[in-house]
Amino acid sequence: MDTGNVRTDAAGVVLAAGAGRRFGGPKAEVRWDGERLVDRAVGLLRDGGCARVVVVSGAVPLRVEGATVVHNHDWHTGMGSSLVAGLRAVHEGAAVVVPVDMPWLGSGAVRRLLASGARLAVATYGDHTGHPVLLGAEYFPAIAATAVGEIGARTFLAANRELVQYVPCDDTGSPDDVDTPRDLIR
Repeated sequence: MDTGNVRTDAAGVVLAAGAGRRFGGPKAEVRWDGERLVDRAVGLLRDGGCARVVVVSGAVPLRVEGATVVHNHDWHTGMGSSLVAGLRAVHEGAAVVVPVDMPWLGSGAVRRLLASGARLAVATYGDHTGHPVLLGAEYFPAIAATAVGEIGARTFLAANRELVQYVPCDDTGSPDDVDTPRDLIR
């Protein structure tokens, strides 16, 4: 895929506010392969082409080099409120969103979404949609209106499929997430 026209107005957003109840603690602070998951996610977005990265914290305060950290006071209500906090921090251009608990995503997926020219784009892996997700700022208010509980942009994207560009990312990494410590053993 041509990556010559990569957009430069997109900021990365890492959703890292959860308490990680099933995991046994906040996943953002978990170390895997010598690196905290939150730092790995920031690196993924930077390597993929996002010059600016916002990390949404919540259950624990985070310090993250190379990123702006915004605290979601409503983190306990679910991922939806964290997405809204991240989009507010970006407020213009576009946002490339990734959850902190997907350490096998590849920066190539971010590059493909940025190069797609789309205002709404979702990475696909086989027959399934996944992350990262690119959201144009003109859609932030409508996304925020439907992002509740554990639902982020999914409701908005499903209702507006005709606007979404689905970008194949099978060969860039894996969208598998981490729910328990056992999931990190591969």
